[in-house]
Amino acid sequence: MPDLLIVGVVLLALVFDYINGFHDTANAIATSVSTRALSPRVAVWMAASLNFLGAMYSTGVAKTIGGDLVKSAQMVNQQVIIAALVGAIVWNLVTWWLGIPSSSSHALVGGVVGAVLVSRGVEGLKIEGIIKIVLSLIVSPVIAIVTGLIIMTALFWLFGRMAPSNINSKFRRLQILSAAMMSFSHGSNDAQKAMGIITLALVSGGYLTTLEVPTWVKLAAATAMGCGTAAGGWRIIRTMGGKIFKLEPMSGFAADLNSALIVFSATLLHLPVSTTHVVSGSIMGVGTAKRVSAVRWGVAQQMVMAWILTIPSTALVSAITYQLIVTLC
Repeated sequence: MPDLLIVGVVLLALVFDYINGFHDTANAIATSVSTRALSPRVAVWMAASLNFLGAMYSTGVAKTIGGDLVKSAQMVNQQVIIAALVGAIVWNLVTWWLGIPSSSSHALVGGVVGAVLVSRGVEGLKIEGIIKIVLSLIVSPVIAIVTGLIIMTALFWLFGRMAPSNINSKFRRLQILSAAMMSFSHGSNDAQKAMGIITLALVSGGYLTTLEVPTWVKLAAATAMGCGTAAGGWRIIRTMGGKIFKLEPMSGFAADLNSALIVFSATLLHLPVSTTHVVSGSIMGVGTAKRVSAVRWGVAQQMVMAWILTIPSTALVSAITYQLIVTLC
């Protein structure tokens, strides 16, 4: 029979996944809602369904999260994983409350790093794995800006002479498809992070011998992500959907398509990326294609600062949480 600590870890990881779902709902549907391609209710339920299906697609990212942050599962215990999850959850809730798009992926990485540093020191961390993960998190939004600019420029060249009413009508319909692609891609990458943490906890507790993700873990994480997405994160949707750049159907389609392709490509490569960063980068890229001044760079700057602060902040919270757990227990 599993002990209470491992049950607590699994439940906490699913809470993280649920919060990740409603925190990151904006990534999948903000553009389609802001351009009125979809009503908020329809968009949220479509995103919830496709996030669930995407989460069931593969487990490559989960294995990266479970195997590339720490040198060995045996070097971490349940207290470390609980502290890591608390750090990530606290940061996600704070940024959600403030309406600031931030990265759940960064938060989780920071949480693990902080807790392991306090419990095991640097020797407990798999430095080359952390570098690989952090690089994928940093490079992906830069790629999103560049490719978003290229895609939007190509669309301007192809459709720029059409009447605006015709363009809007055509791209509103296309945006339903691109939003669906983004929802599936989001689930395929983001839900796996909780799967990876749960599997790591099961291996460290002796319940599993490898980082192969059990079917029940996949189903539980996919369900938590889907339910969280259905709950919706309207504060962040307002920021993503209009405060960075005023989206129209064509630019919304370009941003969604670009984001979906980048996130799903990362999933195929077993690399965790921040869908928040990728979507934000895509919106900046398509906005820049119209004109540089069309992007509200002040809002973008606030978001970048939140991104920079995420890993050290969650590392600090998880380190303090671990010390409290050790002291109290």
